[in-house]
Amino acid sequence: MRAFCCWSQMPSPPTSTSISKFISEQPYLSMLDKQCTTMRDLHKIHAQLIKTGLVKDPIAASRVLAFSASPAGDINYAYLVFTQIQNPNLFIWNTIIRGFSQSSTPQVAMSLFIDMLVTSSVEPQRLTYPSVFKAYAHLGMARFGAQLHGRVIKLGLQFDQFIRNTIIYMYANCGFLSEARLVFDHEDMEFDLVAWNSMIMGLAKCGEIDQSRKLFDKMVFRNTISWNSMISGYVRNGYFKEALELFGKMQEQNIRPSEFTMVSLLNACARLGAIRQGEWLHAFLSKNNFDLNSIVVTAIIDMYCKCGCPANALRVFESVPKKGLSCWNSMILGLALNSYENEAIELFSELESSNLKPDYVSFIGVLTACSHSGMVDKAKDYFRLMTETYKIEPSIKHYSCMVDVLGRAGLLEEAEELVRRMPWKPDAIIWGSLLSACRKHGNVDLAKQAAKRIMELDKNESCSYVLMSNLYAASHRFEEAMEERLLMKEKKIEKEPGCSLIEVNGEVHEFVAGGRLHPKTGEIYYLLNELGLQ
Repeated sequence: MRAFCCWSQMPSPPTSTSISKFISEQPYLSMLDKQCTTMRDLHKIHAQLIKTGLVKDPIAASRVLAFSASPAGDINYAYLVFTQIQNPNLFIWNTIIRGFSQSSTPQVAMSLFIDMLVTSSVEPQRLTYPSVFKAYAHLGMARFGAQLHGRVIKLGLQFDQFIRNTIIYMYANCGFLSEARLVFDHEDMEFDLVAWNSMIMGLAKCGEIDQSRKLFDKMVFRNTISWNSMISGYVRNGYFKEALELFGKMQEQNIRPSEFTMVSLLNACARLGAIRQGEWLHAFLSKNNFDLNSIVVTAIIDMYCKCGCPANALRVFESVPKKGLSCWNSMILGLALNSYENEAIELFSELESSNLKPDYVSFIGVLTACSHSGMVDKAKDYFRLMTETYKIEPSIKHYSCMVDVLGRAGLLEEAEELVRRMPWKPDAIIWGSLLSACRKHGNVDLAKQAAKRIMELDKNESCSYVLMSNLYAASHRFEEAMEERLLMKEKKIEKEPGCSLIEVNGEVHEFVAGGRLHPKTGEIYYLLNELGLQ
């Protein structure tokens, strides 16, 4: 952090006329405005400013700082520039605080704000506070942000549009919906698109999807962010069909979606298995010249893989000239889950040979491939490679993959030993994997232990009862199988019914075991009866 020191009061800021005259006399400042598009450009110009001594001028320093603190710049370089500025003025403080509030280290923005209050003679003004509220929002620290809200009220700035909007955003983003609503519903509050979008986003994020939609429907005017917030909210809460239906209405109003909207929709298609709609979205992206960045391409690959079309996913993957690590990871895991285990392992080898290094997600993909193909020794080799060569600390997901590998191969004692040697407390997923393996290989004693652990972790989990009942039945221990079912009934634990999805003419149809909610239920059961299947 910047060392604490006392600064003298800055002289009066120069007028716009004097600034224009100064810029016209200094070619490097003109270059900053016209030619500086990358940090490399900035480094060259900054070096010349240092060489000529112009860097000491507050106008020159502020220009360098403003570019390096922007999204196109380098926030760490910006901080180095900031530390060299004597007696920073309000504009410079606001620039560095705003830069850090938008960075991956927003906590630095808060520290700088405190530094400004404690050690500087410069007082924060209305444009300072929004950046600090955003930093609190990104860190999920609304309780501390509430103290700043109190300061804003004392200063009489609570009705400033920019400050009020970031206060609503902070509360809503952190799940403090009552506090956000109090600010949002104030009698002096006029329609403000940013505030409405923040509320819609916050409600959806907290699972209040119906309230979010009611607010969305009340909006006088909507922009792309409004539509995207509602669509992504539906997807986040598992309302995939509703997300696609809302996108249809968005299309009817000729509103161009953002890349972020398209990623949400592709995720919805992936979860529904709606391949036709997914293909249409892919074509829509290409036809409308969307930026096929790493995030979008990863979503397309994931959609095709989860819809059971790994060949399409591979074509997309191979067509991308510059692949991000997320693209590689999605493709490796997609191949593994679609029974292309050897291809997944080959692709992992290609990743190792590329200019990218595998991360913990890459190893989940390749370990999954080993699990599905029964390659126990290869899985052990990859586990060692991850820890010894790449120095990646195994997560609980990696241990879960290894337990699955050993369990599928019938190495139940080794799998149990691995579970007990884990540095973390095993979760229900790991014990469930071991229990499933015990059922497959008929090991009742070890299955009982695994089922007991699952019940201790989650008393309402039905899988342990169902798997134990099936294991007893497979071992011809029918009385014990019945006891497990009766226990479920006594404890009012319900097994989640099986569900299947099918897409016909672009429409996704959902069928639940024993369900009668489908609009054509009568015709379906009539046909089943005619076929003798009812």
